[in-house]
Amino acid sequence: MADNRLIIFDTTLRDGEQAPGFSMNTAEKLRLARQLQTLGVDVLEAGFPIASKDDAEAVRLIASEITGPVIAGLARCNRADIECAGESVQAAERARIHTFIATSDLHLERKLRISREDCLQAVIDNVTLARDYTDDVEFSAEDATRTDLDFLCCIVETAIERGATTVNLPDTVGYCTPDEIEQFFTDIIGRVPNADKAVFSTHCHDDLGLAVANTLASVRAGCRQVECTINGVGERAGNASLEEIVMVTRVRGDRVPYTTQIQTTALFPTSQMLSDLTHEPVQANKAIVGRNAFAHEAGIHQDGVIKDRRTYEIMRPADVGVAQSTLVLGKHSGRHALKQRCEQIGVELSRLELDRVYREMIDLADRQKTVEDTDLSAIVERVRAQQAPSETRPTQQSA
Repeated sequence: MADNRLIIFDTTLRDGEQAPGFSMNTAEKLRLARQLQTLGVDVLEAGFPIASKDDAEAVRLIASEITGPVIAGLARCNRADIECAGESVQAAERARIHTFIATSDLHLERKLRISREDCLQAVIDNVTLARDYTDDVEFSAEDATRTDLDFLCCIVETAIERGATTVNLPDTVGYCTPDEIEQFFTDIIGRVPNADKAVFSTHCHDDLGLAVANTLASVRAGCRQVECTINGVGERAGNASLEEIVMVTRVRGDRVPYTTQIQTTALFPTSQMLSDLTHEPVQANKAIVGRNAFAHEAGIHQDGVIKDRRTYEIMRPADVGVAQSTLVLGKHSGRHALKQRCEQIGVELSRLELDRVYREMIDLADRQKTVEDTDLSAIVERVRAQQAPSETRPTQQSA
């Protein structure tokens, strides 16, 4: 694989589904998995099999029916989890076990109540066990960015020695800044002697709104797998947004010179499917897939977009699967947008009519925020009905 190729690890069906209000049943998971296959993700983390019988069944079905992506099942570093995950993904064309354990002293002491030595032994035992099921084993050190660096280097080296082919070092609580996480991965990759034997992965949470920025910083430091979700869903404030990461590489290839195999025209349909399945709307101003991402209300912006889309749009709506830009008629709109919208609904206005319709449109927008086509038609009809015969549109002069 080329050094500038990014592996897109989608965890919408695992980390994303763990967020309050985002749970899906087996049929819904399978439907979204098929869409993720169409989207072109490299790794599809189908779930956490040990969590429930339904989760295990969903992972098993996805592993049986979805081809193309690697199908991963999550497992803690213990025998029961590994065995359950191994059995759940065994039918996959390409199967992965993703096993994890917390490594920070805070988690070891306060949550797991084990020593560093116990943690290291769990990594040895369970990465080894996972390799009995598949050659593709990913190891994650939960809360890696708050872990003692010397201890983390020891953990990573051991995991690779025992057969981990991917090492994921997540910013589990979204604590890092971009410069910090770039230095973190640079240090780890530089200090671990067998680092070249594994792909390094980054999994960033958005608690400070830095998940995508931290992901890109991790890539600069040498990570070649990025873990992300559709719409950025996930625990607490969510994960790094798949669509944002991918479109940064497409729009700013000069600064972020990496490629993916994602079919970008499927981004918006995938986002909409997830929203429909979970009944959780996408925030209006969400980058790439929010309803306002390609919408313009301000008159100056509308005039610019009408003359040349590039004045206010750095990507084409069609590139991400959106039909077209939207010129929203509101109190900030200008006459150019009003004239275009009237033409789109089959109405041609004289200059006088345009001025009068514009004034009424602005007055209505002050009261109800936006003006729809039905509102606009009613305004035009009312304005024309109020005009004196001599004020109607100019008659054609004879030659």
